[in-house]
Amino acid sequence: MKPLTVSHASDMILGLQDEIQRSKESRYHHRLHGVLLVAQGLTCPEVARLLGDAPRTVEYWVRGFEARGFSALAEGERSGRPARLSAQQQEAVEEALRRAPREVGLRGNIWDGKTLSAWIEQKFAIELGVRQCQRMFRQFEFRLRKPRPVIAQARPQQRAAFKKKSRN
Repeated sequence: MKPLTVSHASDMILGLQDEIQRSKESRYHHRLHGVLLVAQGLTCPEVARLLGDAPRTVEYWVRGFEARGFSALAEGERSGRPARLSAQQQEAVEEALRRAPREVGLRGNIWDGKTLSAWIEQKFAIELGVRQCQRMFRQFEFRLRKPRPVIAQARPQQRAAFKKKSRN
């Protein structure tokens, strides 16, 4: 019988590892499998190679499991950096994004990271980087709309002159 294979294995390995990292449950199960393999006789470096983790990481899992049992494998709280904007300020940002920048005292017709950063600094005296403001668009499920260049009122002869001409 021919052994099964996964097509595009190198790409799929990365995708599978990303999927494992996506939820607390899958990370917990991933750790359980690691400890199970060590319990079945594999070494930490062998398990690390199979699961795509560092050998030291597998050692931490096994030592934690030995010391505290299953609770050591559970996902702990990740503190992270505290939010710079309060919940009320975030609501104000979301409300402002539902309006045009001109309506909140800024120039321009569309929101982008730079415009949002300037508005937050003006409104709350808090400096947020452009990239962080772009993340806020995703957080509030907004998408960036870029205007298309249009020669709306141009005369047909001017439009024809403006168009790119193919060289033969």
